[in-house]
Amino acid sequence: MSNDNLIIAGKAYSSRLLVGTGKYQDFAQTRAAIDASGADIVTVAIRRTNIGQNAGEASLLDFLPPSEFTYLPNTAGCYSADDAVRTLRLARELLDDHRLVKLEVLGDPQSLYPNVVETLAAAKTLVKEGFEVMVYTSDDPIIAQQLEDIGCAAIMPLASLIGSGMGILNPWNLQLILERVKVPVIVDAGVGTASDAAIAMELGCQGVLMNTAIAAAQDPVLMASAMRKAVEAGREAYRAGRMPRKFYSATPSSPTSGMIGR
Repeated sequence: MSNDNLIIAGKAYSSRLLVGTGKYQDFAQTRAAIDASGADIVTVAIRRTNIGQNAGEASLLDFLPPSEFTYLPNTAGCYSADDAVRTLRLARELLDDHRLVKLEVLGDPQSLYPNVVETLAAAKTLVKEGFEVMVYTSDDPIIAQQLEDIGCAAIMPLASLIGSGMGILNPWNLQLILERVKVPVIVDAGVGTASDAAIAMELGCQGVLMNTAIAAAQDPVLMASAMRKAVEAGREAYRAGRMPRKFYSATPSSPTSGMIGR
């Protein structure tokens, strides 16, 4: 593991790409894509994926053993704080007192935009109960700061609408969140292709979470590999520090002094 790890709730992860497990052809394809992504953390919709609650059906746990991956159960499909809290309590039981969770409380089924009022209420309850909460939210820096104050382990602002593939619509708000929040900021939702992931990392985000961008690609395994490289490249570019922008002024690429004959 390198010394540039993603740290969440005190635990180090070598990959900064977090991936979902839904929308794949089958669990075998899910496993192949996850392997290609290099992800350490996989998120699973408790209401939609069998991790043992449906006896007799194929379980994701058989293809992605918790001994190899860190599970991040999420509350996709929840529209109230009560539903979200209830769902994550179930996840805790199914995964042997697992505490790291992804909270998302949606506003409506059309936009899937986060309901930040219900999200704040659910976060307060979950943190009090000892959960380590990674929270999906809007790109509002004030809400992000409030979620950090509650005790959330990571802030996960949307880049654009869930499953839209529209990319990062408001990099300026992401920058404001990065300047105000000390816990990891992980872009969640809206990433469509590898360049979107690279831009998020170049901005200074500590990670990117995605599902549809990989699962809905014509070749999910190849796209997973592309996303892995994009996240790594974006992170390296951020750490290297980009050259200053020079507006309305060109500079020759080669030296203009010390040349032969001058």
